[in-house]
Amino acid sequence: MTQAPRVGDIVEVRSRSEILATLDANGCLDGLPFMPEMLAFCGQRVTVRKSAHKTCDTIQNGPLRRMHAAVHLAGTRCSGAAHDGCEAGCELFWKTAWLKAVKNGTGDGGRATGGCTEARLVELTRRPTQNGDETLFRCQATEMVAATVPLSRWDVRSYVRDVRSGNVGAWALCKSLAWSLFTWMTTHLRGYRLQVWLFNTIQRRRGGTPLRVLSGERSVTPKAQLDLQPGELVQVKRVEEITATLDRLQKNRGLYFDLELTPFCGRTFTVERRIRRIIDERSGRMLMLPGDCILLSGVVCTGRYHGHCPRATNAYWREIWLRRVSS
Repeated sequence: MTQAPRVGDIVEVRSRSEILATLDANGCLDGLPFMPEMLAFCGQRVTVRKSAHKTCDTIQNGPLRRMHAAVHLAGTRCSGAAHDGCEAGCELFWKTAWLKAVKNGTGDGGRATGGCTEARLVELTRRPTQNGDETLFRCQATEMVAATVPLSRWDVRSYVRDVRSGNVGAWALCKSLAWSLFTWMTTHLRGYRLQVWLFNTIQRRRGGTPLRVLSGERSVTPKAQLDLQPGELVQVKRVEEITATLDRLQKNRGLYFDLELTPFCGRTFTVERRIRRIIDERSGRMLMLPGDCILLSGVVCTGRYHGHCPRATNAYWREIWLRRVSS
């Protein structure tokens, strides 16, 4: 596409042959893999949900990373069908070269870089290993570092892109910048308690949310057995109730409770499904989740505390953080 699409634009995913022609021998464009699961969307007209010009670094846990010419499309998540049934349901990244603008039923041409085949795409879902007994997977999430470059939180151009693309409104952006400044001050300047007191005083007067201290005191964290099933209604417990189940690293039996989850506390949602197997983005190994790990319908990371990252990662919940609601 010659012009970067904005949030709300209707685009058409190019045909299989057009997209395959844009890929290199590793099935990538600018380091970003096109996965077999994405072929199902070819030819469809879809709404641009967000510009994907930046994303969180979930591999190195570093700063935000910059991606060029990519978007997230509404309703397009990875099914995991070509990755041994991975259930993470990751938001897919779409290069604008794989899309065409919908205008009078036509679109501009995509750029060709070499070419790839559908059979090759399936081969590329696995990584070569020295140990033949171990299967390592490859997907957009595992290759995110190769497809992006580091992005400073103080890069003003990133925030300009947020507003121009329609990702974030001006007032939400101002609040995000204020939060980034506050977290930087508490990390680099003295007087942590005074800074927190001032922040909470301002938030209280304006009716905002105070700073949450989420680290718990437990060395061994508890569990609850609710046997929740898809379609059931549950209420997310209050922040204080969840914190009481966490250790000092904000984890319950290894599952991290992030600040991004706090806006959902006290609200009621439907159980979408249980998560039992996901690919580890760092190693490419398939992780089997023996404990309870629940996905709630429509509950994803908003990015409000992480520079408005638009990735919308699915939020995972322990059953002990939820309570069943009778219909």
